[in-house]
Amino acid sequence: MGLGEKPWEADGKNYKKVQKSLEDKWKLVPAFLQIKGLVKQHIDSFNYFINVDIKNIVRANDEVKSDADPCFYLKYLNVSIGMPDVEEGFNNTKSTTPHECRLRDMTYAAPITVDIEYTRGTQRVVRNNLLIGRMPIMLRSSNCVLTGKSEYELSQVDECPMDPGGYFVIRGTEKVILIQEQVSWNKMITEDYNNVIQCQVTSSTHEKKSRTILLSKHGKYYLKHNSMTEEIPVAIIFKAMGIASDQEIMQLVGIDTETQKRFAPSLLEAANHKVYTQQRALEYMGSKLIAKRFTTAATKYKTTADEARDLLATTILAHVPVPNFNFQVKAIYVALMIRRVMAAEVDKSAVDDRDYYGNKRLELAGSLLSLMFEDLFKRFNWELKMIADKNIPKIKAAQFDVVKHMRAALISTGLETAISTGNWTIKRFKMERAGVTQVLSRLSYISALGMMTRVNSQFEKTRKVSGPRSLQPSQWGMLCPSDTPEGEACGLVKNLALMTHITTEVDEEPVIRLAYNSGVEDIRLLGGETINNPKVFMVFINGNILGVTIGYKRLVEVFRMMRRKGLIGSFVSIHTSFTQRCVYIHTDGGRLCRPYIIVQNGRPLVQQEHIEQLKIGLRKFDDFLHDGLIEYLDVNEENDSFIAYQETDIDPEKTTHLEVEPFTLLGVCAGLVPYPHHNQSPRNTYQCAMGKQAMGIIGYNQKNRIDTLMYNIVYPQTPMVRSRTIELTNFDKLPAGQNATVAVMSYSGYDIEDALILNKASIDRGYGRCLVYKNSKCTIKRYSNQTFDRIMGPMKDSLTNKIIFKHECLDTDGIISPGEKVLSKQTMVNKEMPAVKSTNPIEQKEAGQQPITYSPVPITYKGTEPSYIEKVMVSTNNEEEFLVKILLRQTRRPEIGDKFSSRHGQKGVTGLIVEQEDLPFNDYGMSPDMVMNPHGFPSRMTVGKTLELLGSKAGVLEGKFHYGTAFGGSKCQDLQDELFRNGFNFLGKDIFYSGITGEPLEMYIYSGPVYYQKLKHMVQDKMHARARGPRAVLTRQPTQGRSREGGLRLGEMERDCLISYGASMLIMERLMISSDAFDVDVCNVCGRLAYSSWCHNCRSSASVSKISMPYACKLLFQELTSMNIVPRLKLKNY
Repeated sequence: MGLGEKPWEADGKNYKKVQKSLEDKWKLVPAFLQIKGLVKQHIDSFNYFINVDIKNIVRANDEVKSDADPCFYLKYLNVSIGMPDVEEGFNNTKSTTPHECRLRDMTYAAPITVDIEYTRGTQRVVRNNLLIGRMPIMLRSSNCVLTGKSEYELSQVDECPMDPGGYFVIRGTEKVILIQEQVSWNKMITEDYNNVIQCQVTSSTHEKKSRTILLSKHGKYYLKHNSMTEEIPVAIIFKAMGIASDQEIMQLVGIDTETQKRFAPSLLEAANHKVYTQQRALEYMGSKLIAKRFTTAATKYKTTADEARDLLATTILAHVPVPNFNFQVKAIYVALMIRRVMAAEVDKSAVDDRDYYGNKRLELAGSLLSLMFEDLFKRFNWELKMIADKNIPKIKAAQFDVVKHMRAALISTGLETAISTGNWTIKRFKMERAGVTQVLSRLSYISALGMMTRVNSQFEKTRKVSGPRSLQPSQWGMLCPSDTPEGEACGLVKNLALMTHITTEVDEEPVIRLAYNSGVEDIRLLGGETINNPKVFMVFINGNILGVTIGYKRLVEVFRMMRRKGLIGSFVSIHTSFTQRCVYIHTDGGRLCRPYIIVQNGRPLVQQEHIEQLKIGLRKFDDFLHDGLIEYLDVNEENDSFIAYQETDIDPEKTTHLEVEPFTLLGVCAGLVPYPHHNQSPRNTYQCAMGKQAMGIIGYNQKNRIDTLMYNIVYPQTPMVRSRTIELTNFDKLPAGQNATVAVMSYSGYDIEDALILNKASIDRGYGRCLVYKNSKCTIKRYSNQTFDRIMGPMKDSLTNKIIFKHECLDTDGIISPGEKVLSKQTMVNKEMPAVKSTNPIEQKEAGQQPITYSPVPITYKGTEPSYIEKVMVSTNNEEEFLVKILLRQTRRPEIGDKFSSRHGQKGVTGLIVEQEDLPFNDYGMSPDMVMNPHGFPSRMTVGKTLELLGSKAGVLEGKFHYGTAFGGSKCQDLQDELFRNGFNFLGKDIFYSGITGEPLEMYIYSGPVYYQKLKHMVQDKMHARARGPRAVLTRQPTQGRSREGGLRLGEMERDCLISYGASMLIMERLMISSDAFDVDVCNVCGRLAYSSWCHNCRSSASVSKISMPYACKLLFQELTSMNIVPRLKLKNY
């Protein structure tokens, strides 16, 4: 074929030929999930931090010097993180496993060791492997003991092979660092803020974070920054940067007449302030600085002009480098900001969208931890410096040895408390965030997995803003459209889709070199005229100006070619913005991206033989990347491509990429729904929320765990209608639900409003039966005054010589024995604590003779229903305290009021449990497990549920699983054919006979198996009533809440109703007699409260009457009196 010809011109018929669709193309998804996706981004990010980033942080702060002694220094040579271990006694460590840390309430952490070189007295010393702290280790990361182990090896360390990892174990609890969503750093964002067009840049480097705003006011341009008291006219900024002549400024901003007209007032303003030279401009800026709170020795000798110059160089637009106070690049950057603001003033469509996902970055565990570690490490070094400054001048017998003063606890506790509380406070950046970490929810396997993919937005939930909450078009394929909570966090908490990956940083040096070799001219060699030429495109890398290029198409092509050949990182992205005449290159971390198949000349590069090689294991996903058949596109580059949804949509002229598999648009939770594309969209959202509350299997190691609360279903089943996502996430191995045979009909009237009717025989056979595990724990401490807690044996009644009821379950050692049935208020651990003595040393000396008195603090069982003891664990934790953990078990069968739900957001409670004899049966004599009211379908439009029923029924008859994958799955026609082949009605309807009369029902009944989930909301945990009970001490009113046996409050609104009825005695009964009635004495003369029929004010008991009032009212009167406000009561007979 010649050069000029296009490949489809050779054969006329070939043009517009519809591409044959690839068989089993979805096999690429499991190949992808082996190396990336789901939880791997947390692990990748953490690995980057402990292997690369931590070395950079130590290298940046590697020297500690002292002001007291110029010869003293301490230099860090190397840093490394070991394998997780636990200290057993002094200086004696043994390696540990995550499960041991969970059971013993310890932190799964590894030592951070450094090699240092320092001076001791006059000689130089080198020390290796010095401990400076302990780093909590993420499970399944490169330093975790679980990495690279086979299933058998994992079972040896009591770990589930399906467990995704990606969380930390801190003091025995599993903590997840949620993904944090932020507006992109180092990027110009033009927006309309209260009708002021402004361009803002949030600069972020390792040293500084600052925000600079360029805004236009009354036709003039100003630069605003926190370090200045007011906005500085932009011409003065240019002059302060050394661009003194107005002509140069105009050349940078633009020389066409329109721009000149717009910018002239700003130039005049500089002249009005009599600013003509660089020195004068710096002095003007210096006069507008915010006063420093404290002066250090270094800043005393600086003039304000010098300070202004430093501020311009380091803080304003901190990410633009200023070598040796050469401000040229920064001046070009400011000019560009002005041009952006001008463009937005002329054309409103040039305003950027903050909610666009190309302008967002997602912060993962690694970057958050690196910020935290850097802060702690700087504090650690500062502390060493202060100690050196204090101790070197003192003359001591021993030489000053800095190693003796290194406190490893500073870094360890800093990281540990940050992860366990979730408060990320970094003083240097004024960063204060709460709720960064959450406890990993272990209700079911899916709830844990769904938590690992959760994305948290930095918006406050109370404001009713619709912008950040709405579904963004740029979210396609990156974030799941269905999986978001209802209520106040709606749209602010999101979840990653199935094939999303979040990038980690790539070194930008080689990328810059490649750009200069592909026709980018260095910006530092050019003048303003060239830069503003309309033919020229400016090239950015990570928000910094790199240079300009004329042939932008060639640049982009070269970059994509190099990336497909694997010569630069596969996550480097390049895209063109035509409105701004820019080419953007990104190598930074935190961008959302996902893989696509490359299409050339209308043919996808992935062919059938590649898929066959993948099936037999010859190819891995990485090979597709290396061979340039697949590439990652981030949100910005997606906008620069034509992506076909499936092979038939490929247009040979335009299409550049092909979607790998449409169902990866959804996330983990939404992927469980069969036929989600046949449901109304809110139903899928409801299911995403409920799928996390379904009871099921947590992991293969669930019987070894001792969790605070664990729900297990007794006979879990895998769903009859699956989806590809279910198999990819291993939900079929760890299911949460059972296939119930459902008849859709009305029965008895106990099934209105979504209530379900259950078959008693099915429950007897184990349908919906579950185990609830709870734990109790206590520690046995030693105290500083040589006393300790103790556990006593059971007590005997002195008369009958029998063990008292409270201690019936105790073993002879005072701890309950496994297998015992424990009732409410019975003791499980009979612990005693030494009575608290006075801290006064004189009194202690007198008390030294008497024996120590102990007060009992038993661990008792609270609960309405009895429990059984599953197991008791006695161990120690790392504070050398004894630890006793008790696991309690309850078996529960479904009862009226328990909540069930199908996978289509159709939730309902059990309304009635019916004997099997009374339920309708079909020709085969089968009764349904569950009867569902048909009114649940019409308004909800969950067609997916009717299809699932057909698919399950056909699958049961054929003995195979059907698929209900999103945008695909088994066709309705095929299901109907299968039903017909097996002698069933193709509509899925059967003839039923009434169980009560035995006559055939007069309509056909739609029936078949549907996968139902039992949710964690059970009546037994919510049931609450009270007659008499505990009261609050202060107000003597009943306590509040189920856990404290509280009363049921008659609130303001209920009171209003009673007033409108005029039911005054009822009000009095509810608000006083049954709450806190109290008899008080009132003096009729002065109207104050009297005590024991004596008025202290009048000093007489002549006219004192007794009345009843609420105790809270009496309390209010007394409190008012104590504040010198005297309420007086006037009494009348009625």
